[in-house]
Amino acid sequence: MSFNEIIKIFDFYILKLSWIQTISSVAILILFSFLVQWLITRLFVLITDRVIILSSYGEWHSELSRRNIYRNILHAVPFFVISEGIKLVPNIGNFAEYISRITSAIIWIHVFSALVGSLSVVQHMYSANARSIKVYIQVCKLVLVAIGIILVLSVLIDRSPLWMISGLGALSAVLLLVFKDTLLSLVASTQLTTNDMLRIGDWIEMPQSNADGYVRDIALHTVKIQNWDNTVVTVPTYKLFSESYRNYRQMFESGGRRIKRTILLDVTSLRTLNEFEINDLSKIDFLNIIPNFSKVLVNHTMNISIFRFYAISFLRNHKELRQDMPMLVRMMEQKSDGIPMEIYCFTALTAWVEHERIQSEIFDHFISVLSSFKLRLYQRPSGPGFVEILN
Repeated sequence: MSFNEIIKIFDFYILKLSWIQTISSVAILILFSFLVQWLITRLFVLITDRVIILSSYGEWHSELSRRNIYRNILHAVPFFVISEGIKLVPNIGNFAEYISRITSAIIWIHVFSALVGSLSVVQHMYSANARSIKVYIQVCKLVLVAIGIILVLSVLIDRSPLWMISGLGALSAVLLLVFKDTLLSLVASTQLTTNDMLRIGDWIEMPQSNADGYVRDIALHTVKIQNWDNTVVTVPTYKLFSESYRNYRQMFESGGRRIKRTILLDVTSLRTLNEFEINDLSKIDFLNIIPNFSKVLVNHTMNISIFRFYAISFLRNHKELRQDMPMLVRMMEQKSDGIPMEIYCFTALTAWVEHERIQSEIFDHFISVLSSFKLRLYQRPSGPGFVEILN
């Protein structure tokens, strides 16, 4: 078959048959759209590689790739070419408008998918901050999804987005009912983060929700709290705004953690010390540093009173206690199980383990020196010896 015969066949079958012209034009348009996508992809990869080499945005680049941001943008390119070029296809008629609407809708879907993914990237990159931005990210995602749905539907039905929004006014009551929890959580989350009422890493205590531990995540609808037994409690965000809870952040920031514990003393061990016993006690180092201790003994010769002076003197000379915070030793109201002697002070270390160590050392020392003051701890009668006495 000669070249002239091929030209004649082309003139007869291709140029005179409209449906063949349409199909061939559509095929050429599709191939051209993929060619444009390939060229833009190659150019994009070349530019991004150069930028990453010359800058320190490698982590951002890898995260954008992982979230398919680049892929969504590049996938929108062929649909854009088809949307603009479909009007040039001969003999396609009204189908050009329908195809243009569908491709435009797909373009918007890819664009908004890329925007939503970009917000996820921002959230990931700033996730180490104490003040969580996850709430704001989720709110922005909801707004983007709502705008995207309205735009896609308006393109498909060939209506103005404002017409779509005005139609939602009639459904406002239904929407408020359906999204009641979302709106409550939105207000609560905004207030919690704006007023700095809650941060990731805060230790909070909320007995009504069985929550006692560290805040691990603050989202739009829920707050995750990891308890001390490693269980996780999920609390609705609006409950943390409408109900009370205890936040220990200020305690850690102040640099002082409170000790408030009592020693139960046996009432029968309380008595006035004689001169020889007082002389023995005067040799204790912490009693000697009390100003005018000899004058104190004139009015305070009870062993429990002298022990109080000793205890407060010991606390005021302890290097791991905050001397600028309240510190006292007081005798509480007598009960059936002895006389409570309360120790009230603040440790300079707020970490749990260190705080408990300091507290234990203080009370170990106080209990060990009680016998020097002729005092005894109260213990409720029990055990085999008590049973033998009763018998």
